[in-house]
Amino acid sequence: MSLRLEMLQVARLAPNLLNESGELVHKFLRSQQNPDGGFKDRSGRSDLYYTVFGLEGLIALQMPFDTAKVRAWLNNFESGQCLDFVHLCCLARCWAALNQKPVSASEILQRVETHRTRDRGYSVVPDAKTGTAYAAFLALAAYQDLGMQIPNPLELVQSLKFLETPDGAWANERGVNIGSTNPTAAMVNLLCNLHIPVNHAVGDWLLARAHSDGGFTASPVVPMPDLLSTATTLHALAALERSIDPLKEQCLDFVDTLWTNEGGFYGHWGDMALDCEYTYYGLLTLGHLSL
Repeated sequence: MSLRLEMLQVARLAPNLLNESGELVHKFLRSQQNPDGGFKDRSGRSDLYYTVFGLEGLIALQMPFDTAKVRAWLNNFESGQCLDFVHLCCLARCWAALNQKPVSASEILQRVETHRTRDRGYSVVPDAKTGTAYAAFLALAAYQDLGMQIPNPLELVQSLKFLETPDGAWANERGVNIGSTNPTAAMVNLLCNLHIPVNHAVGDWLLARAHSDGGFTASPVVPMPDLLSTATTLHALAALERSIDPLKEQCLDFVDTLWTNEGGFYGHWGDMALDCEYTYYGLLTLGHLSL
């Protein structure tokens, strides 16, 4: 199963906890779609990154959307020749959300390969010497989303060793002494997806990021939990088959503090804007907490 479908499978369980509020989430996500077919970024412009979360959120809620309108908007990007790496991978994900493989799929992946690094990882910057955790995750997902096998996956896995930190986690880049939650969660899910064993201690490191008031923090030195770190940690712990039962009630309370009756979720306690991204992570979090 692809990385995308692994997340979507869990996010589809969120309505079990949302109950009647699921309709509010549906209305919010629909309100985020612009007339051109794309979904709004925080400035209101259509953006591929936010369109990923808008589409996946609607799919998780099993709500219909205008596929033809979205497809027409995606066609404007052709093979992604004008896109940066992140948005290029988002283009692949949007096509996967439509359950379609574009005619430009091979060209999109050729552009992804221009970001393969000298250590055989991937970077958001072309022709970089060393890869990052975020780019590795996006690259594997892009290949899966377009129905192709990533070239030399073992070399990719070997490159990730350079991102491991002395405290038993991963950082996004080389040379960092303290691990970060989201890169660690990304590497756990990537390795598990490729059927590569992960040290049991990584689960302990992730569990230690639990905040006393619920949710998970982005690193050992970040005091406040956030929704992204919470969603990715829960997803990684599930991949590691680690129990979160003692943390469920606090996590539910934390998610509830980020919920609004507009149907969206804030990203953290200091956030002042709603968007598709954090609303999707709200669904993913609730999906795991419903298990």
